[in-house]
Amino acid sequence: MRSALINNIQTELASNPTSYLLTGDLGFGIFDDFSQKYPKQFFNCGVAEQNMTSVACGLAHEGSTVFTYSIGNFSTLRCLEQIRNDVCYHNSNVTVITVGAGFSYGQLGVSHFATEDIAIMSALPNISIFSPCDTFEVESLFPQFLSLNSPKYFRIDKSSCLGLPLYPLKIGVPRLCHQSSSRIALLATGGIVEEAMLAADLLKSDGLDPTVYSVHTIKPIDAEFIQTLPSSFDFIFTLEEHNSFGGLGSILAHALITQSSKPIGFKSFCIPDTYPSVVGDQRYLRQYYGLDAPSLASSIRHFLPL
Repeated sequence: MRSALINNIQTELASNPTSYLLTGDLGFGIFDDFSQKYPKQFFNCGVAEQNMTSVACGLAHEGSTVFTYSIGNFSTLRCLEQIRNDVCYHNSNVTVITVGAGFSYGQLGVSHFATEDIAIMSALPNISIFSPCDTFEVESLFPQFLSLNSPKYFRIDKSSCLGLPLYPLKIGVPRLCHQSSSRIALLATGGIVEEAMLAADLLKSDGLDPTVYSVHTIKPIDAEFIQTLPSSFDFIFTLEEHNSFGGLGSILAHALITQSSKPIGFKSFCIPDTYPSVVGDQRYLRQYYGLDAPSLASSIRHFLPL
């Protein structure tokens, strides 16, 4: 997903001389072409994410399209005040890019976990939040969010889901990845959609085959889609590599409560409200916290009557 995103940004820089990419001393190797081809549109701001964000805001105020880039928490939490006061308050056309969502950099510990970012960033007015699960979603969403002259947060992780159906996507409308006749839905965001798809396959023999959606847009989520869920399903599960507070589960539950009058069963699978102290690769940490496909399928079996 990262390569697809970088290629799209490079295309934007080539076609729009007033667009810029700013990095916080990261991305060596992948940005070699940028620095050589577009030396006046690429800036390494050093390990100074606060300054990077303020510079991005200044460029945006001059009419530019600006991207900031860093790992995990660095492009978000380290410079949250600047994102809030400079970018979002002034509704600036800045796209904050995080590579390493969730447990992508699991071996590096909690300092590199991006597991509270959705909650924190979604609380900021004016910002749109995107969390694609594969290269196709990156390619489909990029030209659409470029048309938004406002703050954007684009989070990608190292995992990616393969073999999903391809059809035109729209900002805010979740992507239908697997459809079944059951009255159960499983909505996931980011690369962990792959675990949702595997879990659905494991549940087929039990008659609990859930319909699976990729929620590539966290904010905003299409109101019409939300309103159709209670009439289509009796129970909804959500899955994410994120803290239990303020992530996809919280946002979707709030949307269902406020936008639909019909009750619906609901359960979220996520990281408990704690600082993960275990280290390991992304797949190991998913398994440790019960977010892998076998654990997810087992939990759904125990939660719903067969």
